Amino acid sequence: MTRGNLRRSAALLQKVRGLGESNVATGSAKLFDMSKSSAAFNRQLSTLSSQFSSHSSFLTRFEKCSAFPSVSAVRYVSLEALKPSDVFEPRHNSSNDEDIADMVKVAGFSSLDALIDATVPQAIRRRDGMPMGKYTEPFTEQAFLKYFKTMASKNVLRKNVIGMGYYGTYLPTVILRNVLENPGWYTQYTPYQAEISQGRLESLLNFQTMICDLTGLPVSNASLLDEATAAAEAMGMCLSLSRGKKPRFLISASCHPQTIAVCQTRADGLGMTVEVLPDSEIANRLSKDVGGVLVQYPATDGSISDYSALVAAAHGVGAKVCAATDLLALTMLKPPGEWGADIAVGSAQRFGVPMGYGGPHAGFLACCDDHKRLMPGRVIGVSQDATGKPALRMAMQTREQHIRRDKATSNICTAQALLANIAALYAVYHGPEGLLRIATRVHGLASVFAAGVVGKLGGGVGGAGAGEGPFFTLASSSPFFDTVTVSIVAGKGKGGKTLDADAVVAAALEKGFNIRKVSDTQVGVSFDETSELADVDLLLQAFYQAAYTGNAGSSSSAPTFPPSASTWAEDSTVAALETLPANFTRQSKFLEHRVFNSYHCEHEMLRYLKRLENRDLSLCHSMIPLGSCTMKLNATTEMIPITWPEFADMHPFCPVDQAAGFQQLFHDLAQQLCAVTGFDAVSFQPNSGAAGEYAGLMAIRAYHAANGEAHRNVCIIPVSAHGTNPASAAMAGLKIVAVATDAQGNISIPELKRQVEAHSKNLAALMVTYPSTHGVYEDDIDEICRIVHQNGGQVYMDGANMNAQVGLTSPGHIGADVCHLNLHKTFCIPHGGGGPGVGPIGVRKHLAPFLPSHPVVKPSETGATYMLDEKNKDSSKPLSQPFGTASAAPYGSALILPISFAYISMMGSAGLEKASKLAILKANYMAARLASHYKVLFRGPQGTCAHEFILDLRGMKETSGIEPEDVAKRLMDFGIHAPTMSWPVPGTLMIEPTESESKAELDRFCEAMIKIRQEIRDIEEGKAEKSGNILKLAPHTASVVAGNEWDRKYSREEAAFPTEWVRAAKFWPTVSRIDNVFGDRNLVVTRSD
Repeated sequence: MTRGNLRRSAALLQKVRGLGESNVATGSAKLFDMSKSSAAFNRQLSTLSSQFSSHSSFLTRFEKCSAFPSVSAVRYVSLEALKPSDVFEPRHNSSNDEDIADMVKVAGFSSLDALIDATVPQAIRRRDGMPMGKYTEPFTEQAFLKYFKTMASKNVLRKNVIGMGYYGTYLPTVILRNVLENPGWYTQYTPYQAEISQGRLESLLNFQTMICDLTGLPVSNASLLDEATAAAEAMGMCLSLSRGKKPRFLISASCHPQTIAVCQTRADGLGMTVEVLPDSEIANRLSKDVGGVLVQYPATDGSISDYSALVAAAHGVGAKVCAATDLLALTMLKPPGEWGADIAVGSAQRFGVPMGYGGPHAGFLACCDDHKRLMPGRVIGVSQDATGKPALRMAMQTREQHIRRDKATSNICTAQALLANIAALYAVYHGPEGLLRIATRVHGLASVFAAGVVGKLGGGVGGAGAGEGPFFTLASSSPFFDTVTVSIVAGKGKGGKTLDADAVVAAALEKGFNIRKVSDTQVGVSFDETSELADVDLLLQAFYQAAYTGNAGSSSSAPTFPPSASTWAEDSTVAALETLPANFTRQSKFLEHRVFNSYHCEHEMLRYLKRLENRDLSLCHSMIPLGSCTMKLNATTEMIPITWPEFADMHPFCPVDQAAGFQQLFHDLAQQLCAVTGFDAVSFQPNSGAAGEYAGLMAIRAYHAANGEAHRNVCIIPVSAHGTNPASAAMAGLKIVAVATDAQGNISIPELKRQVEAHSKNLAALMVTYPSTHGVYEDDIDEICRIVHQNGGQVYMDGANMNAQVGLTSPGHIGADVCHLNLHKTFCIPHGGGGPGVGPIGVRKHLAPFLPSHPVVKPSETGATYMLDEKNKDSSKPLSQPFGTASAAPYGSALILPISFAYISMMGSAGLEKASKLAILKANYMAARLASHYKVLFRGPQGTCAHEFILDLRGMKETSGIEPEDVAKRLMDFGIHAPTMSWPVPGTLMIEPTESESKAELDRFCEAMIKIRQEIRDIEEGKAEKSGNILKLAPHTASVVAGNEWDRKYSREEAAFPTEWVRAAKFWPTVSRIDNVFGDRNLVVTRSD
């Protein structure tokens, strides 16, 4: 009998008289009772017969039992058996009881709890079970999807023509299905191991080529977090280019408001002064201390300006010109590089990436060749492999910003690789002609609408009417691309009420549109790929009805109700507005490279996508045991909701009452995260882990300033902290003081005390990672927090290793004041080949008022969700004193928050705690298996590690010439991604297995490492040469192994199939070991074929 039939039968039998009893004590429900009267028994038998007619063997056994009516035979079914079977936790925590027992034994303990008790300091253990309200008990997979679909339905979808950097777009379904919804793409890691990352590296090179071609600048990075933070990075570049001697930065008031706000906030930490000015006044404010100028092209109101004179004036005083621009517009407009801009920034969102209520989207930054060494983010470059074959890898030191610590030019650790790939593939699929066709159509629709305002609503261009009409004019006589700003002339409108922007916005909403309120007397309408000619009709009708329907004045002044645009779309007025002046029109060609002109039919595109995917190793192939990166399962059920239109198609600046589903998501996820962290409030605005670090430190700065202690500017950072911490502290304007660790990898308490006391008057914060990046729980972490607090500082805890805290302890329980959470690590958002990431921050209640705000969405509606009871709020202080704005969108990368919400909801409190325990167990199991072959560098007091551990390879360089890179490349021959190399300790490998990997997968990795150790031993014993050995020549490609020549001292079989299990599913690297030095000396960052 299936469980489904059993459930249905139980429900049916409960309705039969006399069968409604249950046995709570035994956890069972009575199905039938053969001891009752004959009539009752016959009713039961008849019911069962009808339900189980297909189960003859069951009925036969039952009828035999009925031959003994004098014997009581009560039949019960376990209530547990009646529960839904699609339980998520065992799907995520990939270990059964037998495997857990085996691993515990190898680790040297009697039970899993005994291991945890020996590993996590008792002083900081939480014992409350981590209650999460209605989410304490887990949802099953199908129950969650049903529940979440109901939540999603609370979002109200309108046609969004708000613009401001966010636009409707159509993601080609071939890319949707084969990239965005494909774990072969979204479970990849950042391409540090380039030989097994050639697919996404090629796609990112396509992205850089696309950006360079469209902006007219020679160098581009491989994506940034969003347009606003890209502009802030450009501003920082201008300061660096002047070596800190030009601290003033001028921003056009025509830039998007969120871009201005992010730059203003970032300038505060960098010690810069930002001045926001009308375009007409910028040239007059230029002087020798101005490092740069930022303009918007096209402007936020849609107008297009000629900046050539401003460029000449800026360059005359040694200032750089940055242009925030629109990629689709640049298919028609003269690119910034051609009119003299030094840096171009923007967003690639409208190239196929859903709006998603604000993100994630791929920002970009392109610049002149002279500035490339100071460019933030990652850069993909062309090099060659050991055979001379072209190969790709991350170029220059941009790939290792975090290693430069406080000397880094940026704190960027996570980019938006998956979204950059989608945007690049969108361009590949459409090609230059397809993109131009989309742009021409969008511009045409905007022109038709503008002509309707001028010719059909009785308006004009740049003028002002009065009295009863005309009520609408175009706000500017400048050319435009997709956005038209309309001025509303004073007068009486619908129902005799005063006509203003709110009235027009309301009328448009009645027609199903969200338009932008620019000011009380101006509204904006932006067209995009999803716009239609019928939309123009509806919008013009809305404007007409707002102004003329019910007009209290004479109806003689009202124009005729506008006819359908299809009847006049080819009029001369439209043609005049549609024609761009020659000085703005693009003359140069773009995207001429073969890749953008070959894959325009779906079959060819599908095969291209598959070829790229096949070159990359992902979690589809094997574990990715990168220490401090937490490459755990990204479950399919977690991923499904992100493509639901109720979430994907929401504009971040739509009315908040249309986003009730998102608001409930933010509220409930904030509750969950507060329960996990022990904090009181959460902000979702930071859209990467490093952005969360920066936001947390800025909140601390604002808190000190509010207390009259703005002079507190010292940040103490142990060397065991996460690598981006020093760079984030420098961006926040803090002075960094390093603290060493002892021989066991713990923070040196005596040195910490000395430094804290020496800087007590100026101490702002301590940044600490827990467990440390050395892979140990420090017993004195609570004492460390007390020392800092006693000296007036705040404790910032890096959430990179939160996977070893959840359910076992918490930052709040330990004593931290703020912590960012890497949702792309602990909480299952996939890494996407190098982004997206999400870094929300949790804070104690005293820091809650200082969380980030946003210039477009009101502070009370931002991504800061306060979890405090009213009685606990300090009424003597303002409830909101935000430090500024951290990201372009008020809720950061809102579209991927459902992934973490799904994970937490389906795991429940007990499942999350078990995940932490299993992560610790699996690290200790692997460390125990490998300890007799490699030195495990750091252990806790009881000889255990946390959720990750470090293998020390430093001595092997002297004995065999082998370094961590050689082991990393050799692992590729086993089809395994390398652990983290030479960080946080040079010459080591840091391994983190996560709870999601099965014992069988852990054993495969251990067997590979043991086999490699024997190969190293062969070198040490003289059985293999120090040069030209199997490790130094790894990885081995199919073309090398199958080639005609083979002069190596080991066999082809040893090279390609080092173990039997490799044969079953061989992953072939597509290039041999890459020459990084050659690529840096001969930097090529675009397609040349």
